[in-house]
Amino acid sequence: MSAAPAPIIRTLPELRAATAPWQRAGETIGVVPTMGALHDGHLSLVEAAKRSCDRVIVTIFVNPKQFNNPDDLKNYPRTEEEDARKLARFSVDALYVPDADQIYPDRFATTVSVAGLTDVMEGAHRPGHFDGVATVVTKLFLQSAATDAFFGEKDFQQLQVVRRMAADLDIPITVHGCPTIREIDGLAMASRNLLLSDRARTLAPRLHEEMETLAQGVASGGAFDALQRAAIERLEKTGFTGVDYLEIRANDDLSLIDRPDRPARLFAAAWLAGVRLIDNIAV
Repeated sequence: MSAAPAPIIRTLPELRAATAPWQRAGETIGVVPTMGALHDGHLSLVEAAKRSCDRVIVTIFVNPKQFNNPDDLKNYPRTEEEDARKLARFSVDALYVPDADQIYPDRFATTVSVAGLTDVMEGAHRPGHFDGVATVVTKLFLQSAATDAFFGEKDFQQLQVVRRMAADLDIPITVHGCPTIREIDGLAMASRNLLLSDRARTLAPRLHEEMETLAQGVASGGAFDALQRAAIERLEKTGFTGVDYLEIRANDDLSLIDRPDRPARLFAAAWLAGVRLIDNIAV
């Protein structure tokens, strides 16, 4: 017999009514914030939350404040019914799918902004993106009364921004980073992969391959600048139409380095057939 789908909650009063008895009982509450179009990467976060917490809430909200391109917002995949079906086997305690007025009611006037970590990479290429992320995540943390939150390392910069925001605002929550889940050909799982044409989908794994090659070159003592240039040239020959960045940054403060002499990652963002792919690997 298949598990019943999680109850869908659309308003904050309903969510608070659900979480109040859990809080009174001293239960831990895990939250997995998503924008829907769920894939195995998201589901791995749900699994991690189920292992760690007494109760689990998955949220689905396509957050308009983190899109700097109106077309990107309009084209973002929305698959609520399918998402609910995918979550059924996990027996999560609530699926919170708030309407926009539950997150940004009339006359909403507050923005949460994290300095420093947001000035580079995604922050530089998508102005206002991380203000939107930090604002909505702050609200979801407070609305859900979660004790734990689960984010994928695929969006490593976002993970570090959320950790900093929660620490700075004294939100009593533990933010867990979970490993990137990849397709069998190495492509990092992402909701945007649904927007790739069949041909582009066959080319997309080249990004991860070039990152691995570059990381091995650096580990062998190669000069980063030359390795970076060669990787970008090969990507462009493959059919990528632009590389926004391909760089090594320190884990803790995301500062730019050309040799990983402390915990660091290689970050990339590149365009393929009108779809922007991002990835990162430890170096």
